[in-house]
Amino acid sequence: GFGTYLFGMSETIAKQATEANNAQNVKNPHIGWMIGFLFLVSFIGLLALVPLRKIMIVDYKLTYPSGTATAYLINGFHTPEGAKLAKKQVKELGKFFLFSFVWGFFQWFYTAGDGCGFQSFPTLGLQAYKNRFYFDFSPTYVGVGMICPHIVNVSVLLGGILSWGIMWPLIRNKKGSWYAASLSETSLHGLQGYRVFISIALILGDGLYNFVKVLIRTTAGFVVMMKKNSTLPVSNNGSPVVATEAVSFDDERRTELFLKDQIPKTVAFGGYVAVAAVSIGTLPQIFPQLKWYYILVAYVFAPVLAFCNAYGAGLTDWSLASTYGKLAIFIFGAWAGASNGGVLVGLAACGVMMSIVSTASDLMQDFKTGYLTLASPRSMFVSQVIGTAMGCVIAPCVFWLFYKAFADIGVSGTEYPAPYAIVYRNMAILGVDGFSSLPKHCLTLCYIFFAAAIAINLARDLAPSKVARFIPLPMAMAIPFYIGSYFAIDMFIGTVILFVWEMVNKAKAEAFAPAVASGLICGDGIWTLPQSILALAKVKPPICMKFLSRSVNAQVDGFLGN
Repeated sequence: GFGTYLFGMSETIAKQATEANNAQNVKNPHIGWMIGFLFLVSFIGLLALVPLRKIMIVDYKLTYPSGTATAYLINGFHTPEGAKLAKKQVKELGKFFLFSFVWGFFQWFYTAGDGCGFQSFPTLGLQAYKNRFYFDFSPTYVGVGMICPHIVNVSVLLGGILSWGIMWPLIRNKKGSWYAASLSETSLHGLQGYRVFISIALILGDGLYNFVKVLIRTTAGFVVMMKKNSTLPVSNNGSPVVATEAVSFDDERRTELFLKDQIPKTVAFGGYVAVAAVSIGTLPQIFPQLKWYYILVAYVFAPVLAFCNAYGAGLTDWSLASTYGKLAIFIFGAWAGASNGGVLVGLAACGVMMSIVSTASDLMQDFKTGYLTLASPRSMFVSQVIGTAMGCVIAPCVFWLFYKAFADIGVSGTEYPAPYAIVYRNMAILGVDGFSSLPKHCLTLCYIFFAAAIAINLARDLAPSKVARFIPLPMAMAIPFYIGSYFAIDMFIGTVILFVWEMVNKAKAEAFAPAVASGLICGDGIWTLPQSILALAKVKPPICMKFLSRSVNAQVDGFLGN
């Protein structure tokens, strides 16, 4: 979460705020500012809902499916069968970790220039490669495809085909009519504007629908609870859970231990007020455009939104932190206005709101896990604080390593495009400047895809379960609209591997697929560290492997022959 936040917001603020707001004092990103900013906004979410943990976990009996699944997994490890299986899973993870690391090292030798190496391999042809359709031999995304549900991977691939296979080539043919022919494809007033804002429309449509859906379910749960104090609709089959039913010995023991280590309310309330006061006084020193009263308003409403998000996550397992962040972008950006650094204000407010809302929901998920595994709540809370503090230091350092080692980070079409940096920044620009800067017909297409996202979600909810599981997810479809389809192909290959594995041996696939996928992801990710060190040390790969068409190759041979 911290890494995504830094790539999606901190670089955007630090590197591009000058262009958007003439903010000369944040022209160059500083690692100290990043660490300070994260320390100011990351802990307050841990304090927001601590006093309500008994109500959420014990009284309301919210399910928190992810936390519950984690607890059952942990409890399974403490059985003889579970321990034996865990050893085998670790062995498989290590095997594929080593393979992924060695493969990353092998690929590095062929990346001596731009567009070189296996990551630029035109596996589906040169024309498809120009439209970002190719398999880039990434173990990371293959592993991600093995972890993500099949419908997510298929949705991502469908989004890539719809955008890069159909829409963008058609719009490119309108060059000179819909937008100026002199504009480059990276200009927001040209083709890039369609890519960015249509993907934003899909994301906003999907987020708004799910936000309203969770809000309705949350409100309905409260209404039922108020009318019939003994019931709350949180069971898996949708029927009320009777609060007066006989409590098992296990639940009695869990409740007793969960309530034994109390976290004093004075710590929660006092900590929240203290951290909020420090943030209100300090954040404007980091970002002068972010006035103290913006932060005060955010901290006043954040606990309410955090409760809504945590309650909704307990019912549905959906955390809508990004949706609350998008709302903050538009509200605070419009409040500040373009002349007062509205883009920067919107992005900073988004970071504050997302941090509080997301952290509070995640903490409740962990409390649910602790409740079911008989873990000490106080120990879990202290561990969360320690982990958050480590993240506040480690994440900026990792970001700074990437920022220094890879000069083109955040640039479209590169190895690390950081797509959400562009998406969130352009949301802020849109909220401040309005729609006048969009290219021709872009707004109309945004309306269409915004409505389509809502319609698709509505169809998923209204259709029978046998049909709904084949309807794509708009949020997943939106991701390749901007960054391309190469990772969608990787993920689809991962889902095909998992599908075949499940057909051959379903039990073995369920047991070992997560370990194999984790090994692929971790090995490729760990290789990034020595790769960054080599880049910082100015050690260049020795070979450039590049692919040319027959005609271009003939021209190159002719040039070399002369």
